[in-house]
Amino acid sequence: MIRQTFLPLKQRRQKDAGKFAPRWLGRGCRDSFSGQRWSANIMPGEDKGIEQKETCGSSRLFGEFPYARYEEWRKAAEKSLKGASFEKKLISKTYDGFEVQPIYWQSDVEDLPHMGSLPGFPPFVRGSAALGYFLKPWEVSQEFSYGDPVMLNQAIRHDLQRGQTEFNFWLDYAGLAGLDADEAVSEDVGRAGVSISSLADLARVLEGIDLEKTPVYMQVGTMGLPVLALLSAYMRHQGKSTEKLRGCIGMDPLGLLVRTGVLPYSLQDAYDAMAWTTAWAREHAPLLQTVLVQGHPYHDAGGSAVQELAFAAATAVEYLGEMQARGIHVDDAAARMRFSFSLGSDFFLEIAKLRAARLIWSQIAGAFGGSEKAQKMYMHVSTSNWNKTVYDPYVNILRTTTEAFAGVIGGANSINIGAFDRAIRPADEFSRRIARNIHFILNDEVNLTIPVDPSGGSYYIEKMTDSLAGQAWSLFQEVEARGGMFKALQEGFPQEQAAQTAAGRKANIARRKDIFVGTNMYPNTIEKPLADNPVDYKMMKRDQSKLLAGYRASMDKAALQEALNALVEAKAQGGGVVEAAVKAALSGATLGTLACAVQTEGAVVPSISAINIHRGAEIFEFLRKTSEAYRDKTGSPPRVFLANMGHIPQHKPRADFTTGFFETGGFEVLKNDGFPTVEEAARAFADSGASIAVICSTDDTYSELAPPLTKLIKDARPDTTVLLAGYPADLVEAFRQAGVDDFVHVRANCYELLLKLMKQKGVL
Repeated sequence: MIRQTFLPLKQRRQKDAGKFAPRWLGRGCRDSFSGQRWSANIMPGEDKGIEQKETCGSSRLFGEFPYARYEEWRKAAEKSLKGASFEKKLISKTYDGFEVQPIYWQSDVEDLPHMGSLPGFPPFVRGSAALGYFLKPWEVSQEFSYGDPVMLNQAIRHDLQRGQTEFNFWLDYAGLAGLDADEAVSEDVGRAGVSISSLADLARVLEGIDLEKTPVYMQVGTMGLPVLALLSAYMRHQGKSTEKLRGCIGMDPLGLLVRTGVLPYSLQDAYDAMAWTTAWAREHAPLLQTVLVQGHPYHDAGGSAVQELAFAAATAVEYLGEMQARGIHVDDAAARMRFSFSLGSDFFLEIAKLRAARLIWSQIAGAFGGSEKAQKMYMHVSTSNWNKTVYDPYVNILRTTTEAFAGVIGGANSINIGAFDRAIRPADEFSRRIARNIHFILNDEVNLTIPVDPSGGSYYIEKMTDSLAGQAWSLFQEVEARGGMFKALQEGFPQEQAAQTAAGRKANIARRKDIFVGTNMYPNTIEKPLADNPVDYKMMKRDQSKLLAGYRASMDKAALQEALNALVEAKAQGGGVVEAAVKAALSGATLGTLACAVQTEGAVVPSISAINIHRGAEIFEFLRKTSEAYRDKTGSPPRVFLANMGHIPQHKPRADFTTGFFETGGFEVLKNDGFPTVEEAARAFADSGASIAVICSTDDTYSELAPPLTKLIKDARPDTTVLLAGYPADLVEAFRQAGVDDFVHVRANCYELLLKLMKQKGVL
């Protein structure tokens, strides 16, 4: 394959709409064109590079014994299936459409382009460091969402003393909008992040934290310049140098745009600020990252792994191109970029996704002319929000453990493991500790820092890595063909792609093909819900506004205005903007006034359709909450009577299935040990007070039991809904004519059926 160099942004898209062929570096063993063997990391025709051991020789252990053939294994597998279809039972498809085989062989990977590469070498599939985590484990980068600066400070200082290594937090909604606390609506102050309006607020957040030793990761949307100015002013006030400042003050304007649908100012202003902060960091804070590329919005909208990779790649290309157009060299830009991805439930897929992300980025950075160092991706990962549940919340601990495990195996540089109660409330000390300790178990007990890329060479993971990278590259090319990520977002293309995948997920969740343990399968009906502990945002705004008023009153207004005028002039001249902003912050400028000063008056502020961020379990949580509200109103939840017929072995399998089916929606299921006659079952139902009956028995007995029992029940109470457990296909129509209203079975749409029953029975 031929790698096409990226042209400057406008020329590139005008030339061929962004279509170029990937050339994964580090092709192993044999060149696909010439057949010439060559070592990993040395391209065909080259005679230089780092000498590496040949890894694809023909010798193997126990070579005197013949390999088992796939045909032999396939024959044994089909025999074990006892006539069931091999393809239907053992081959599955991902949401990106590629098939997952039940077993993989050497032949599946021997021609993959990236095979033969090693950790620490391009294309960095196996990790950016030659020794993996041996010299430097991943950062314990637990995210905080407290709105009050003092509360946030107390929490982080507590956790830094107990193993956290990076300070990770968001600006609140008001800050992301470029507003001070006294300018924003109450609901936005302290929501989903900390309220920072002034240097005094930031000082309260950072009190007692040594920023020369502790990296800080702030997710700031478009507010990189105001926040960096406040942070630099704080360090100067403390007598400390920004030379040792580490972490990321991450600007991600497109990430904020797709989440909210709007930006506080124009994209050109945002890109100007991105270039200014990046150039400033190169000189004054060389260890600090200033650009953030997030895949989370697409994952959190129910999108696929390929979509998360492709849209993150397209976002990164947009940022690189815009900074390049403003005179930032690709090496300087790439060194200050942090990528952030979500970790979902599919363990092996998530490992492959992270490996594919590094492969794609190596290609992109190289195509921009970046050095080998620029081709290394700094990767932060966070356990998924999309798959977390409100009900049975302690199951979330198990989910985050496997997700974090995948993040470590996939080679992430820093990891946030979400608290188990994150879908319900701000984390408390207990839930933070449990999440934090997962890091230490993976590190200290499981010893995952010892092996270097333990997934390397796995036929399954290597093949999936290649499949994800290839499909993501194709989707990335489609975005480029549309003119780049911003234009694609304006058209709604990424939003629609994610929505289509989310619709497929919803259908499978509704049918319980995709399972949330404790929610749409195996619900815990006697659980005690966690206290919500809601935040009083009106009080938060009042308190923050009062502090801000005192701060404003203490400032020298003439000196402040002079500093702001200098900032406006620096922006007009296009130089020294960050330094001017730092001086303005030292003179008392707030986040809001700094944001206003660097806006271009009259510039067009972008507006798009926001992506639909949600959690997958929400549809079943809605059913449970509806049943609970009905119980609180009437004294009991909606009830279902099991008309179990015959002895226990005759009805138990379907009675158990039906119980779990209805309990996912919060229905109370009235159980019994079975009835010998339909008359006794009908009398018991009449006495139960339920309005829904489910006949549970076997297909062989339904013909004689279901019609008379249905008649007896409906003759006594015509408004009763009668269901039958199972789906005897040959008898379905006859049973419907006999009065059976519907069927409870493994292929039924559980969500739709329960929702329909709630509407029929006045629960909803």
